[in-house]
Amino acid sequence: MALIIGLTGSIASGKSTVSKMFNDLDIPVVDADKLSRDVVEPGEEAYEEIVKQFGDNILLKDKTINREKLGSIIFADEEKRKQLNNIVHPAVRKAMLKEKDALIEAQEECIVLDIPLLYESNLTHYVEKIIVVYVDEEIQQERLMKRNGYTEEKAKQRIKSQMPVKEKASLADAVIDNNGTINESYEQLLSLLKKWQVL
Repeated sequence: MALIIGLTGSIASGKSTVSKMFNDLDIPVVDADKLSRDVVEPGEEAYEEIVKQFGDNILLKDKTINREKLGSIIFADEEKRKQLNNIVHPAVRKAMLKEKDALIEAQEECIVLDIPLLYESNLTHYVEKIIVVYVDEEIQQERLMKRNGYTEEKAKQRIKSQMPVKEKASLADAVIDNNGTINESYEQLLSLLKKWQVL
């Protein structure tokens, strides 16, 4: 049986960096973020539903969704965020399970489900072990401002929209402390996978 690992963290905690490490170790990763972009491409069911709910002024000239514009709407309004999540999340879950099943079929021994909102969306039953990529909130905010060019207020708004990373860490089977260097995080991951007999 394949071991299904859930990988999560919070915005700008370095989860994508750790996700890439799994790829480098030839452990397949099902990326919920990537799938959430795929399911809102023009022609997809979720795309049609979003345009119906939010109007076509959220579209770019090429008819794709203007993520920045939609983001500024939903991060300022809890109701609208729920509305969007109710459209996108089921579509992502469906795509994710399809990909996971195909990997199990292909006899993979370990599969990683990279799900940013693993706890918030109550998807912990999809996985057997959970790794949280942890970073102090000050560093998280700093990285987010630098990476996305956000103001302090905008960065805080994004961070506050998720469950605090400290809380996630307290619920996890394992935590990778990503306050240090990439190399230090990699060493933590290696020793963890050896302990779980994945490597």
